[in-house]
Amino acid sequence: MEQSLALSVGLPAVLCVIMLGLGLSLRLADFARVLSDPRPVLIGVACHVVVLPALCFGLVRLLDLPPAIAVGMMLLAASPAGTSGTLYTHLARGDVAVALTMAAVTTLLAIVTLPAIANFSLAALYGDVAGTVYLETEQVLQIIAIAIVPALIGMRIRATYPGFAERAEKIVRLLATLFLLVIVLFALISQWSVLMQWGTTIGWAVTIFNLASLGIAYVAPRLFGVGHAQAVGISMATGIHNAAIVIAIAIAEYMLNSPEMAIAPAAYGLLAYITAGIYAWFLQRFARPNGSRPA
Repeated sequence: MEQSLALSVGLPAVLCVIMLGLGLSLRLADFARVLSDPRPVLIGVACHVVVLPALCFGLVRLLDLPPAIAVGMMLLAASPAGTSGTLYTHLARGDVAVALTMAAVTTLLAIVTLPAIANFSLAALYGDVAGTVYLETEQVLQIIAIAIVPALIGMRIRATYPGFAERAEKIVRLLATLFLLVIVLFALISQWSVLMQWGTTIGWAVTIFNLASLGIAYVAPRLFGVGHAQAVGISMATGIHNAAIVIAIAIAEYMLNSPEMAIAPAAYGLLAYITAGIYAWFLQRFARPNGSRPA
């Protein structure tokens, strides 16, 4: 199964441009605030690295999925937070700095957690370890280049030209919406045959896990007193897993070499952009940082 051009080429290119724009709305003070109170990110990371993989394992057991599809789901659960979550956080008026920090931290942790969870899943679902999974340094640097570096450049521009950054913010939000719509439509078209062939088998699994990722990553921080905007950032970053990494790990000849394992992450990648878009619209339309509803 070939990776969708929309996800492997188009999305990274669009992310580089939009992350530059997102940086225009960020200040060093935003990240200083995150570091001064790391509790929201720590709670989010715990949900992402511990709670969701455990939930996913129970889900694949409950649904009695074929081993290859089940391992693909576990690879997805072990994948780092998606950098695209920062875009949806921006659209939902959440805390972009928290979402960006979530993506960076879980990406670095994935060097250890992804192989560990993947190999545990292979042993549990196949009866023995069918292969060794590892995340290359090059892949980590690629994610950082796509998400962190452009955002830092945007922050530099804001610090140097604050007036320009403020004027550009609304334009960036509109462009983010349009670009993401194009990416979702293109990805749906390019992966339509995959969805038609496997949608019945994995549809419930990816839908339940997607909604659980968004819901748990919002509700859990709120239960611990985290603010609405920060919880939105955690939820968006967690709900949009970085499926591209685990698709590559699944299909690469020098890794798992199993196209079947890539199907669930591919389907999730398409679904997540749609549900996150609906979620962002709902939060923007009905939610307020203090939890009140607009008139």
